[in-house]
Amino acid sequence: MDQIKLTDSIYYLGFNDRRTHLFENMWPIPYGIAYNSYLIKDGKVALIDTVEHQFIDDYFEKIDNILQGKKIDYLVINHMEPDHSGALKAVTEKYPDIIVVGNKKTFDLIENFYKKPKHLLLVDNGSHLNLGKTVLQFHMIPMVHWPETMVTFDESDQILFSGDAFGSFGTLDGGVFDDELNLEFFQEEAMRYFTNVVGKYCLPTSNALKKLSLFKIRMIAAAHGPIWRTDLNWILSRYKKWSKYKTDPGVVIVYGSMYGNTEKMAEVIARQLSVNGVKNIRVYDVSRTHASYIISDIFKYKGLIVGAPTYNMGLFPPVYALLNEIADMKIKDHYLGFFGNYSWSGGAVTKLKVFAENMNWEMVAEPVEEKSRLKAEKYDQCLRLADAMAVMVL
Repeated sequence: MDQIKLTDSIYYLGFNDRRTHLFENMWPIPYGIAYNSYLIKDGKVALIDTVEHQFIDDYFEKIDNILQGKKIDYLVINHMEPDHSGALKAVTEKYPDIIVVGNKKTFDLIENFYKKPKHLLLVDNGSHLNLGKTVLQFHMIPMVHWPETMVTFDESDQILFSGDAFGSFGTLDGGVFDDELNLEFFQEEAMRYFTNVVGKYCLPTSNALKKLSLFKIRMIAAAHGPIWRTDLNWILSRYKKWSKYKTDPGVVIVYGSMYGNTEKMAEVIARQLSVNGVKNIRVYDVSRTHASYIISDIFKYKGLIVGAPTYNMGLFPPVYALLNEIADMKIKDHYLGFFGNYSWSGGAVTKLKVFAENMNWEMVAEPVEEKSRLKAEKYDQCLRLADAMAVMVL
């Protein structure tokens, strides 16, 4: 059986999931996802995280092939989400003397998800574990993106086992290391992973990056996506940018439309943005596109223009749901514009104004609100809204 090694003593134990349609039953993963675990075979043997429970049988087959009867001494749990801890119960049953390594918050979660293991090793910031030639060091990075999250640093080989940090959606199709892959494949999926899974916790992520910058890291072994051994800056620079809410010049137009009138307003605004020289324009029908793709582009571009028809004297429900997600994620530092449409009673634009006040983003112009079909006066106002946004984002 083929064995993939990070070093002479560290093995990759990973699986590609091409069957699951929704990650965490929320995020579409059309290109699948990889679950990564690692095995260190030294004087003592340590397993770094596990995998999703559907892969348990193949997981043990890989481990048995490497260890040839040798037992596992330690199981390090960096992060307790079941896609990483899913084999924990099975591992502790197969190796009854194994010592589970984690912090206090890890152990609280283990008891709630599974059952308390017999043998525990409590670690905190800067704690060490000597496996022989390999010395592991543990550091807490809470709320990236759960409270118990920590990373494990192999001092000897300068490998950071980073858990969910620096991960990506997308399977590893043959290649496992960054230099074996065309990273263009991960451009959008790495960002969508960050913005939707980690994005609410940009400040803790930024703090974690500062903390980790003190280490001389030669390789990053994340729990999802590629292992970074050649171009670490590819992923590190992106995480730094995204966690600081740094954006590119561009505008996302997101709208809902029941009868096509709001959509026509969106088209007019998009065209005028282009006339003004804005090249990065993304137009989304919120009823057709999953929010994860829209949120990812909102993180990417400086301007957001939202259009909604009035529905029951309030916001069109799909737009309302998206705005709630944006507000919950506390995305910062954007320019904002609104437009709306109604048939017999307004209300959408009033609700959009409430969103603007709560987000504390800068409004570039007064909202445009039309009754039914788009007419000359409101057409001109749509042009002026686009003009104002273009000035701000370019």
